[in-house]
Amino acid sequence: MKERPPAGPPPEQRPDGPPEPEVISDPRQVRLLAHPLRQQIAEIMRRGPVSSTTLARELGQSTGATSYHLRQLARYGFVEEVPELKRGRERWWRAVPADRRLPPRGEQPPAMREAVDALTRLEFANEMESLARYQRERDGMGPWADALLFSYSTVTLTPDQVRPFFEEYIALLYRYKRADGDPPPGARTLHARFLAFPEV
Repeated sequence: MKERPPAGPPPEQRPDGPPEPEVISDPRQVRLLAHPLRQQIAEIMRRGPVSSTTLARELGQSTGATSYHLRQLARYGFVEEVPELKRGRERWWRAVPADRRLPPRGEQPPAMREAVDALTRLEFANEMESLARYQRERDGMGPWADALLFSYSTVTLTPDQVRPFFEEYIALLYRYKRADGDPPPGARTLHARFLAFPEV
């Protein structure tokens, strides 16, 4: 989730690259995502479609609980049904890809700021756990043991340069993105995260 000035209509995939940014301005949407179980569901759904049954089995939850969370995520457009996978009463769901962003903090009401702060804390806690899992398994991952990319640096910018700097990073990601269902042989998903903040 990225902070940016309000943009136009919901995202549509542009033929030349990333989708149009979608601005989330409703605190309820942010609070929906700032939930530990829904964060786990989102992580699993990055791998492909799920049903409430497959989620329940992987998360150790009841199908009632996972079905509820899927419906809540669908209500706000974060996931959608996959009709072609439906078998009887079992419904399958997939994540809806989008470039979702937040309004600048100065334009966020107090309820939104509180929700964003809670979501940020949860996301970074999850990222650290993912990194810890990788470090535990790293020595047995062959060439992927050397795929930890880390850089620490500083760059001096004016406020007007911050947004173009960030957009170049987003453009770089989309240069290397390919259809989720068509990975080349030997490919593996890399978790790419960007964090930059002003020196105080």
